[in-house]
Amino acid sequence: MFPLKKYLSFVVFLLLLSCQSEIDEQGSNSQGTVTSTSPLTSYLQRVAMVQTVQDNVIDGSTYCTIKLPYVVTVNNTQIAINTTADYQKVVDNINANTYDDDIVKIIFPVTMVYYNYIEKSIPNEADFNTLINYWNQFPDLLSKINGLNINYPITINTYNSANQIASSVSIISDEAFFNFIKNLNASQYISLKYPISIVDYNSQTKSITTNLEFENAIKYAIDYCPENNIVTVDFTAAITNGSWTIPYYFYDTEKTSSYSGYSFVFKADNSVAATKGAVSETGQWESTTQYGVTTFKIIFGSDLLGKLNHNWNLFEFNNSQIRFHDVSNSANYLYFEKKS
Repeated sequence: MFPLKKYLSFVVFLLLLSCQSEIDEQGSNSQGTVTSTSPLTSYLQRVAMVQTVQDNVIDGSTYCTIKLPYVVTVNNTQIAINTTADYQKVVDNINANTYDDDIVKIIFPVTMVYYNYIEKSIPNEADFNTLINYWNQFPDLLSKINGLNINYPITINTYNSANQIASSVSIISDEAFFNFIKNLNASQYISLKYPISIVDYNSQTKSITTNLEFENAIKYAIDYCPENNIVTVDFTAAITNGSWTIPYYFYDTEKTSSYSGYSFVFKADNSVAATKGAVSETGQWESTTQYGVTTFKIIFGSDLLGKLNHNWNLFEFNNSQIRFHDVSNSANYLYFEKKS
């Protein structure tokens, strides 16, 4: 009876989410619940991260930024960085003369802000260099998704299956949204209250009404916002380098655990070997790009590995992570992660 009670409570919660008041029905509705492990949740958290690339000409790091205000010198000229518009002064000074050394020197101390809103005081250049060298050890971290800004406040409906409590919370900033997602636990289900207004990298305001629309807007930002494509990586070169595991697989339901222990090696001749212990199976893979969309297909013969045999669209990738999705019927996902 107890599990049934929990199930019924959750069903009631979902019904409550779909049955809005008359005011809500005029302009809002909730479209689908997600959890802390859902792909959309991680994408939204990356949208809400600290913007860190705008001062790369100064600090050289995509994972942290220098807190305003501070002062730098460029080619012996002192420049006060009081607003984000002042970064252009640094660029203009660098481009003014092709024969100077273009060395940007930071006047310490400064405060660094990491992508996750943690702040650290940096007293001198030596500590600054140590910090930047640390972040350079992780070139393939999935960083902030730029080119998409959420117009706050937004409302999130929540349900905790552990204590069967339903509630809602108003989110007023990127930092609040980031920390809200960071603090989600495995028993919490969330549902965004739509519509949600966003601004894309073309400064166009758009109304988002479903989870799928939000994911498509994020995909658009990943593909087209220049600040998300600082490093160019070739997909074929990436996938054929090293062996890969499956950290997440969702097709109608999550099936990740079925592929625990498997290693996949994709070869340049379009064969793929899947190995678990002493058992190995060979299949085929292929990839094509048309109109900017990269499709990926994997073909295995066995019942278990054959469940991966779908036409996937490439969502994003780098040298250590590859993420596919298939939205033909519902949002299905296949992730690969480079073995360490």
